[in-house]
Amino acid sequence: MGSSPHSVKRWQLSGTDYEQVRSTRSDTRLSCWTPLNNQSSNLQLFEERMTLVLHWFDLWTDRQRKHLLHSLLTRGTKSQLKYCRDVLMETLPVTQVDLTAVLPRFLSLYVMSFLSPRDLCSAAQVSWHWRMLSEQDCLWASRCITRGWFLPYTPAEKEYGAWKNHYVSCVSTLDWLTPREAAELYGTLNQQSTSMTEEEEERRKERRIRQRIRDKLQEDKRQSMSTRRAWGSYTKPGAARGGSTQTGRPSSGITSSSWPSLSWPPRTVGSPSLCLSLDRGQTMSAAPSRDRVQTCSPSSERLNNASGALSSFTSRPALTHTVPPTHLTHPVLLLLISNRIPAYELLLSGVKAGVIVVLYDHRGTLSALLAQVERAIIGQGAQRLGLLAPGGTEEIHLLHRCILSERTLLNPDQRDFWEKLSGWVAPAEEGGGIDIFSPLAACAPGAALIQTLSSLTGLEVRTPMGLATGSFQNILSEWAGADRLSGWRRPWGGLRGHLGPQLQRLSLEARGRALGLFLWEKMSLEELCVSRDLNEALVEGLTALTRQRETRPLEFLAGFLTRWTKDKEGDESSGDDNKRADDFSSAPQSSQIALDWRGAAARELHHSECLYLGRLGAVLKVYQEPLTAALNSNRAILSCNDLRTVLSPVAQILELNRVFRVDLEARLQQWGAEQCVGDVLVKLCSKLRVYTNYLNNYTTAIHTIDKCRETKPPFRAFLKRADRTLATHMLSLQELLLCPLWRIQEYVTLLQALCLHTHTAHPDHTHLSSALNTLVAFREFTQKLKRNSERDGLMEQTQQMIQGCPNLSEGNRQLIITQDAALLRSPDEQIPDSLRIYEHVSDVGLFLFNDALVLTRRRVHHTPFTLTYQSTHTFLASVALSSLSVREVTHTRYVCHAFVLEGPCRSWVCATERGEEREHFLSVLRPALNAALTGHQ
Repeated sequence: MGSSPHSVKRWQLSGTDYEQVRSTRSDTRLSCWTPLNNQSSNLQLFEERMTLVLHWFDLWTDRQRKHLLHSLLTRGTKSQLKYCRDVLMETLPVTQVDLTAVLPRFLSLYVMSFLSPRDLCSAAQVSWHWRMLSEQDCLWASRCITRGWFLPYTPAEKEYGAWKNHYVSCVSTLDWLTPREAAELYGTLNQQSTSMTEEEEERRKERRIRQRIRDKLQEDKRQSMSTRRAWGSYTKPGAARGGSTQTGRPSSGITSSSWPSLSWPPRTVGSPSLCLSLDRGQTMSAAPSRDRVQTCSPSSERLNNASGALSSFTSRPALTHTVPPTHLTHPVLLLLISNRIPAYELLLSGVKAGVIVVLYDHRGTLSALLAQVERAIIGQGAQRLGLLAPGGTEEIHLLHRCILSERTLLNPDQRDFWEKLSGWVAPAEEGGGIDIFSPLAACAPGAALIQTLSSLTGLEVRTPMGLATGSFQNILSEWAGADRLSGWRRPWGGLRGHLGPQLQRLSLEARGRALGLFLWEKMSLEELCVSRDLNEALVEGLTALTRQRETRPLEFLAGFLTRWTKDKEGDESSGDDNKRADDFSSAPQSSQIALDWRGAAARELHHSECLYLGRLGAVLKVYQEPLTAALNSNRAILSCNDLRTVLSPVAQILELNRVFRVDLEARLQQWGAEQCVGDVLVKLCSKLRVYTNYLNNYTTAIHTIDKCRETKPPFRAFLKRADRTLATHMLSLQELLLCPLWRIQEYVTLLQALCLHTHTAHPDHTHLSSALNTLVAFREFTQKLKRNSERDGLMEQTQQMIQGCPNLSEGNRQLIITQDAALLRSPDEQIPDSLRIYEHVSDVGLFLFNDALVLTRRRVHHTPFTLTYQSTHTFLASVALSSLSVREVTHTRYVCHAFVLEGPCRSWVCATERGEEREHFLSVLRPALNAALTGHQ
């Protein structure tokens, strides 16, 4: 059946290829009248159909046309829609658009910030969206603050427009004056000023008088604070006129002469004031005083010979005495104490009058310490200088990044520091000198440091010999040049004269009670394998005690045993003493001196080794044996793995050092001038791998103890019963596990003393030097482990302290210093610095690392009914030191102690509470910036 166009009129097909299409029926079937093979026919037919559709489009209504366009656009592809858009843009270009609908919100607000308040109010009338933007607080707050109009309350979280309403209310309540009214009230520029009235002149005169009085009072107050005497040190008028002189303790009552007044007595030069110059830069003054002269007993005289240096700083006088300004009876003693010294508060509380104590911050710099000393002495001179800081036998940790040693003493900064510091000390001809409370005289490098420091300063330098073990026990040992410490002994002897009997009585009572409790409740005498003489003495002493009614039975028993021993062995001991004295007197004097020093060091080594083995044995007896017995009885307190991790290395060290003690005892029993102990120490050093394994396992052992104490209640109860008892030498398990680390330092100190007093030609010198080098290298290994552990712990603590902080444990990062400050902001940066007003935004914390500076937002939470508070930190920003710069802000009436931290993207204006804190922080920050820039380049 042929196809015919049923919907198209004949006249519309005139001039087309309709007849030709019909002839090619096979090519046009089912093709919607579109030729498939003939391209020209296809194009001609498409144009005719498009003409027809456009003719229909002209005949349709507007609604029909829109419907057709909508259908076409929904059927079009993305590329076709883009073509339609471009055609529309060319036909109908966009000339006006709402900027708030096109731009981001912050850019719209930035554009509106340049409008005046009147224009902003006009913009609020455009639309609701424009009104919401034009009433934002960020646009109106700066305008109010610049004019001093502060909002009396804090807007709510969802409240906006508060600052605009406040601005409108402030403007509406202003008192506007017309030019004529202003001229009548304030005058004009061309108007001549009228003469000052009599009333105004009188007021001005009164103000000048009041200001003069205030200035005078301030001047008197400053003079009185610099010359005032200590509380309760004012003498009665009768005593000052030459009345009876008191030699006892001064009265503690408050008299009328004790109260300060505006007219102070002239300052005395002879007795300088006590100045506790803390890290806050505060000073306290005390009156001059005279030490009370007391005689020392023979027993205390021997002890004072070893501890005279420390006594001059720690004894208190008993009588105050005013001396004329021109007579110098008691010179000033200057003592520098680092805040890294444990329990330095006790030393400060025992300082005597006439000593200027400077407690300095260990994190500071040499220039800051020098400035602090200069403020403390107030232009006075010092007779002697004392230094108490952490250190050893070769070096002193004067500051965090400043170590005093023979190698670093001649550096320009340290050389300048000691030259300026020694300039305030009296010359050596007048008894001036330096006392360093570290055992530098115990080794050759320390002795070289003493000699170099003495040559640099021109003063006598004295230090302990170091023949004592324990924390700061070397101060009580022999001192180099101790024969010149006689002027320092009397105050210490007087203090020991008062406190010695009381301390001895309390010690005797405590030991007696402990011994009695141990003998009768923990053990029985008949079960002990003791000697016959000891058993006989105890039986006789207890029998005599039952026959008498003694109020202090333990002291009676101790005295009875002492008398019984003297009566029984007096003859034998006297014979041995005479024989030993004859042998000793026959030796040459030079050998006697060498034997004395070497023998003292060797005996101290043996004595301290016995104490060390006693503590290690306590670990096994008090802790390992009960825990092992509980494990074997199926009532385990600790698992087998935990027990092996914590206590097995201790058993290996104990076995090693017991052999060392036996060998050392054999040498000491046959001690002589040519006796050697170096080979025994070399044998010990060859087995230091046991200590290496212990140190590598030490951190794991401590963490295991903490974990088991928290998770296992039986172990917690066991530690509560066992820790800090007589059997553990009043130490805990963690403290006992520290003994091997302490012992390494004691070995080094004693070996240095042995090498120093052993001649190079002595056969023992080679072995001693070899053992010393090995132990020094091992000590450096332990110190490196300790520093790494402290650094990791500090970084972990800082990471936990700062909320939302990125990972801080990257590379070789170390925390240098932290500082609390206030974050400031200026409303207008165009104002000059001298007139710029800053607003306190928040409190911040500055954490300075060796490669970055972290800023945190600090919040302080106070505990009710107490003075304690807790600070929390939230991460704010982090800046690399290589791209950071710092600039100080000039001190003005509006801001003080401020500085600017300028980063690559923004800057922060920070201010500390005190000027010393800013100077200290900047003195540490600037070297860190220079080091970071050097490493970056």
